[in-house]
Amino acid sequence: MESATTEYATQGLTSEQVLQARAQYGRNEVIKRGNPLLKKLKSILLDPMFILLLVAAVIYFVNGEIGNGIFMIISIVFITGISLYQESRSHSALSALKELTQPMCTVIRNGARIKIKKEEIVIGDYMVVEEGTSVPADGIILQSNDFSVNESILTGESLPVSKSKEGENNKVFQGTTIVGGLAICRVEAIGIYTALGRIGKSLEWIEEEETPLQKQIRNFVKKMALAGALIFFIVWGINFTQSREVLASLLKALTLAMSILPEEIPVAFSTFMALGAWRLMKLGVIVKHTGTVETLGSATVICTDKTGTITENKMSLAKVLAWPTRQITSLENFGDPERELVTWAMWASEPIPFDAMEIALHDVYRTTTRSDERLHYKMVHEYPLSGVPPMMTHVFDNGTGHRIIAAKGAPEALMKVCAFSNEDKVVVNDALQALTSEGFRVLGVGISDYTGKDFPATQQQLPFVFKGLVAFYDPPKKNIGEVFQSFYNAGIQVKIITGDNAATTSTIANQIHFRGTDKTLTGEELTQLTDEAFSKKVMEVNIFSRMFPDAKLKVLNALKSNGQIVAMTGDGVNDAPALKAAHIGIAMGKRGSEIAKEVSSLIISDDDLAKMVDAIAMGRRIYTNLKKAIQYIISIHIPIILMVFIPLALGWVYPTIFSPVHIIFLELIMGPTCSIIYENEPLEKNAMQQKPRPITNTFFSLQELSISIIQGLVITIGILLIYQYAVQHHYNEATTRTMTFVTLIVSNVFLTLVNRSFYYSIFSTIRYKNNLILIVIAITIILTASLLYIPALMRLFKFETLAIFQLSISLLMGFTSVIWFEGLKAIKRVSDA
Repeated sequence: MESATTEYATQGLTSEQVLQARAQYGRNEVIKRGNPLLKKLKSILLDPMFILLLVAAVIYFVNGEIGNGIFMIISIVFITGISLYQESRSHSALSALKELTQPMCTVIRNGARIKIKKEEIVIGDYMVVEEGTSVPADGIILQSNDFSVNESILTGESLPVSKSKEGENNKVFQGTTIVGGLAICRVEAIGIYTALGRIGKSLEWIEEEETPLQKQIRNFVKKMALAGALIFFIVWGINFTQSREVLASLLKALTLAMSILPEEIPVAFSTFMALGAWRLMKLGVIVKHTGTVETLGSATVICTDKTGTITENKMSLAKVLAWPTRQITSLENFGDPERELVTWAMWASEPIPFDAMEIALHDVYRTTTRSDERLHYKMVHEYPLSGVPPMMTHVFDNGTGHRIIAAKGAPEALMKVCAFSNEDKVVVNDALQALTSEGFRVLGVGISDYTGKDFPATQQQLPFVFKGLVAFYDPPKKNIGEVFQSFYNAGIQVKIITGDNAATTSTIANQIHFRGTDKTLTGEELTQLTDEAFSKKVMEVNIFSRMFPDAKLKVLNALKSNGQIVAMTGDGVNDAPALKAAHIGIAMGKRGSEIAKEVSSLIISDDDLAKMVDAIAMGRRIYTNLKKAIQYIISIHIPIILMVFIPLALGWVYPTIFSPVHIIFLELIMGPTCSIIYENEPLEKNAMQQKPRPITNTFFSLQELSISIIQGLVITIGILLIYQYAVQHHYNEATTRTMTFVTLIVSNVFLTLVNRSFYYSIFSTIRYKNNLILIVIAITIILTASLLYIPALMRLFKFETLAIFQLSISLLMGFTSVIWFEGLKAIKRVSDA
């Protein structure tokens, strides 16, 4: 049985066996019931606006107004189509993002280790799980090496559990996290049949929590809907009391209710967020949760690690201090003591290195050794990176009883476990100071001669002999100085949180003109501060060195307690708690562990921090454009509401100036304007020179809405003046209706153009690259012209052809009622100059 297990663990399943298993057991996923488009269609059918349109259509048919009824039905189909199209766009964007964020796992198939998507794993597969990954399916352990798993997702117990193929504790479960070692496991259960899947099935219909902005929008729309319902009954009651005509009164009340409902706002929000995430994906930033897009523009602090983010992560062994010589030696001057030190450092590394420093040690060992001994030794015990400061130890055996025990880690950690005289400590500290001041990353190396079979619980209990220091140079990325300057310009603080020591970090930081290199704080110093003292200190210090996971988490929480919106970069297992705690967790796509990617909210595909500048700019752009869209919706709704209500309530000569067909036409124009034009607007020139937007800001405060309300009221005054002008000149109802409608349409067009910026003039924004604005405005003009000059449509809308003067005065009033806002913008620009 053992030989068969070994054979299959080496060969794995064949491609044919994989297909058979998938056909029999399905894919490794919890199947969600329901089609998103059908779900959207159901929500449309229950939407208040849809119900109002349907009722209006029925009333038209009952009254014998067949043309109006048909137009309403066509409009209902068209609006439903637009909504489904928007949902389809959003769904496609989110599906593409989901495809990119699918977790990967390693399996053995056809005798080779390959990477596949987690959902593609099948029962019978041999999966390879190692430190930094999560278990993709339930399985039984076949082979393991110092293997430990965090099963808190299932058990609530945060301490790692050691596992092996012997005994009862020989199973692994989907979703649990590997914190040490490696194992090969045979898959026993997938999808809903795993321990986690059974829990997930019961939670299938739990909805994702709404973001603050979503809640604000939902509350605003709900209040407007309630207001619409209240006014509907009031207007219907007044009209019925006066006319005793049920259907006519109902139609007038419906017209007003339709004008009040701002159903474009939630559609605009979902469209902006989904397409924003898609745009970020095209830039190389993968967004796992669309709610993150909303938060990006508010980031006030970015916490970044050093290696691989600030630096190239291309470690080269530059200098060493071999303990027998007590001298710092460069690579080109290596002698036997230096070669021996590199050999010990190589044995302290992983047999198959993936860390940049370990790769460098293996490369130098291979080129400097006289006899490569790696094939003759097998690792028999491992102490993973642990301790404060951290170190790691590997134990190798060649099968004949000869044992190698080597350790490497922070020099301070090695100094703690090795016997040192005071003079020795001075030598090491002086060498450490000299190396770190040049920007080198330094590791200490030690060996042990422990001969027992029962290894101590911790590596610090072994007797170690110090062998020296190895120093690596990892140059800063060429663009990182410009990246940090972009963050500073945008009012964002940058803090470095690293496991390296303060001197090395400060040297690299100075090379890239990082601000605040004079103040540093170590993880150990942090633990000695009270929460109150640290809460103040965290805002003053920009370099945090020798940081361990709990210390990183404490920095994050302290920043958050100071009201900061924190973005955090990370790549390792130890970064996971801080990534999860940050408002915006940022994992690195190339070097990031699967765990880091899983808990983060963003993934930078090429590990280039410059992408975060793009992401923050995109976040600010999306928020600003959404604000423009919502303010436009509110501004244009006010004249529609008041033009329906005022003539009716005051008993003017033409009380029903607009009917449902007019309102629905305006809805057809407004929807694409806010969801298509404004979503496609570029970033404004000054967006990345402003301070971050407070997360507590809302579109719906009186201060934010005041401009929209004033714009809407001025447009209303302009339309009412045209109405009164027409009445005073004894124009008939059709002419009056046509003039007021044209004025409203013209106001809508110019409002769209003026509100492209609340700071820059229309002469600046006209140069913005947004081809969609010309298309939408052209369609609006063509449709409006059709209503004015095609007889069938004129009869449907009860319009009349306008004389040149009548048309001109309507155009002029529509333009004037909006363009005044350009004067306010000019005053603001002058005051800021």
